[in-house]
Formats: sequence, structure tokens, C-alpha cells
Amino acid sequence: MCRIAAYTGPEVPLENIIVHPRHSLLVQSQNATEAKLSVNGDGFGFAWYTQDRQPGLYRDVLPAWSDGNLVSLCRMIRSQLFIAHVRASTMGETARANCHPFGFDRWSFCHNGQVPHFRAIRRELEAALPDPLYEARQGSTDSEMLFLTMLANGLDRDPAAAIRATLDKVGPARSDGPVRMTCVFSDGETLYAFRHASDDHSPTLYASGRLDHGGYALASEPLCGRAAAWRALTPDTLYRLSPDGALTGEPLFEETRLIA
Repeated sequence: MCRIAAYTGPEVPLENIIVHPRHSLLVQSQNATEAKLSVNGDGFGFAWYTQDRQPGLYRDVLPAWSDGNLVSLCRMIRSQLFIAHVRASTMGETARANCHPFGFDRWSFCHNGQVPHFRAIRRELEAALPDPLYEARQGSTDSEMLFLTMLANGLDRDPAAAIRATLDKVGPARSDGPVRMTCVFSDGETLYAFRHASDDHSPTLYASGRLDHGGYALASEPLCGRAAAWRALTPDTLYRLSPDGALTGEPLFEETRLIA
């Protein structure tokens, strides 16, 4: 499984989240503690926002710990909102086009998990994409297709409804195995996130309290290494995290219950 870290708040260098913390995303690329695979070496990437409405993207197929540019770029690039990802491939070859985050217009998107029956539904999902989104597709992963399908289903207008419509298109789990996903995405103003699984074992995601530099983070594993210091996010709930730290949750389904 992949690992994700995202930040919103005062402008900081990306290294504050990706490189420096005790259990940073760079550390998690080699030593994840809450995933089936401890090593995430099939590429990495990050998306960041400045005053431009569209995110900058940097992605590569090298393991995060092997890219000589990563630490330097994370020291030099400053942003008030960014999403980063290290990949352990479950669908699609190791190629730059398959590395996260994916971007379209003002949106950036990361996914951790898998749709095991993706090959069986791929043509149906492709056929449902409007031409601009179909033409935007570059890779072969279920992750990118989830992102484009969410956009096609109205992510700009109503993120919760777009997620529900996308999950309906993905359908229930088949004999290939359970559907599992944790997604973190942004329109450049707000961080969004949700967890979902057909077997109640969705990949982990946590929210921080106020960080030392005044911002807030979402991460697959607590960046300090201590789960008690972070809040585990409830599955089947769409979360919104604003730059002032306000974290709100909207149940995706009627039976969802938020953590107290």
C-alpha cells in the first residue's frame, strides 16, 4: 500500500512534512509501520499550490530515498497547501504517468488502495468519461481512473455526491479481493479526504493537531510516530480540512458514524 501526507496552513517549505519529521513521508517510504508493505519504492511525487490556481507537479519513478532532487526541492519549494505520495504499486507498471499525485485543472489527487477487479470494469469507466477527461488520462492505474471518474461525476459541484456516484460505478467487491481506498485531494483551497473499503479494512489516515509552524496535516501514518497524538479518521466520511485547522466530516452513507 502507498503512503500519503498533505498539509494546509501558513506557507512552509515542503521539507517540514516530507523530510524533517521523525516519521516523515520520506521515512515511511522505507519503513511504513501501518501498511501491508513496509517499503514504498515504486515512485513518488508531490503537488503544491501557490497563487496560481493550478498545482505544480513533480513525479518520478525512483524510490523517494534514491532521488537526489527530492530533498533539495523540498527545501526550496514553499507552499500553503500540498499533497505528497510514495507508491507501492498494485495496479499499473512503474512509470512516471502512474505516479501520484494526479492533476487536472485546479485539482490534485492521491490514492492508497486498490480496486482488484479494475480490469473488468475499465472499459465501462473509460466510456463514461467526457472527452476532455478521457484525453487527459496518461497512465494505466485504477487510481487515476478513480480521480477522473470523480471529476466526471461532479467533483467541482458536490464532492460527496461525486464520491458516492464513483463508488456505485466501481461496484461491490468480486472474487479478486476487497475494494480498499483512502483518497486525499484538493482544489487548491481545501484538503479533502475519505476512507472506504468493502471489507471494513480501509487504509489508514490521520489528522494532526496544530503543528509547530501553525499548520495542519493529514497523513497515512502520524508524522511524529505516535498515533495517540493524531486523530484517526472515520471510514465512509468525507472530511474537509481548512487552513485554520477546521476539520469537518460529512457521512457518505446514512449508516456512517463520526468519531466523537
